[in-house]
Amino acid sequence: MNIKKIHPAYLFVLMLGLTFCYQHAEAQHMNHGASRGGGGRAGGGGGGVQRNAGGGGGGQRNSGGGNNPSINGGSIKSPDREIRNNTSNRNNQNRSNNNTNIGNKTNINTGDKNVNINIDNSKTVVNNRNTVVRRNNINTYTRAPYAWGGRRYYCYHPYVYHPFHPFYWGPVWHPWGFFIATLATTAIIVSIENEKYHYDQGVWYAQANNGYTVVQAPVGGTVTTIPNSAQTVVVNNTTNYYYGGAYYEKSGSQYKVVPPPAGAVVDGLPEGGEEVKIGDQTYVKVGETYYQPVKVDGKDKYEVAQVEQGEQ
Repeated sequence: MNIKKIHPAYLFVLMLGLTFCYQHAEAQHMNHGASRGGGGRAGGGGGGVQRNAGGGGGGQRNSGGGNNPSINGGSIKSPDREIRNNTSNRNNQNRSNNNTNIGNKTNINTGDKNVNINIDNSKTVVNNRNTVVRRNNINTYTRAPYAWGGRRYYCYHPYVYHPFHPFYWGPVWHPWGFFIATLATTAIIVSIENEKYHYDQGVWYAQANNGYTVVQAPVGGTVTTIPNSAQTVVVNNTTNYYYGGAYYEKSGSQYKVVPPPAGAVVDGLPEGGEEVKIGDQTYVKVGETYYQPVKVDGKDKYEVAQVEQGEQ
């Protein structure tokens, strides 16, 4: 065919046909893209005018990329994460508020588990003045004191560590803080500085709510009898009697409670003592009294240490 002889009308029709085919192919391409979620109006994540959940660019998005930050990396957090954080904050606040004081009792909450530890402070009567050591002003110490932390610890015997185990004085003895509802008929009342105590077989009691609590022997308390098992302790030519953590001196027919004398060596210490690490040595502290572990005649014992301020 000779192109020069084609009528212009045929060329116009041919151009219209090519244009129609191109537009039809482009429409099909866009429809396939919408069905795959790449750029459709209601679904996917690519470009498009409006998207509900997609990620790419566009004019408006509810949770995807673009103007609003993403869930994982932006300032807008997932509603589910917000709920978890708020719940966690409330739980932490509740845990901190669960430590409550009810009267003299303390209710302690630990972690995620409720562990109620009732500490009745009214049943632990501690009078530290009863455990302040009487200084040794007669005999001088031949051994150099142990110096640590601005204090000097004087003892006659060398330091020999042995683990602390509370001493047991028998079934009628009770440790400090022990509570009893009623007293035996053998108990007597002892008044000291306008305070009333009850004494029975070497154990001292103070009245508490609905009963009595075992306390440290009050200095100055005087009784006519002490248990036969009391240990005799001679310090500075003075005879002391030791029982249940208390020291007595005899005057006539009576026994008077006195503070622990420095240099006294006893067989055992009562429940309530605690080991205290002081430098390289370990002492047992009972109230305000420091006991140094020693060994006398091959037996583990404790000596009342005289503590003074100031380095050696």
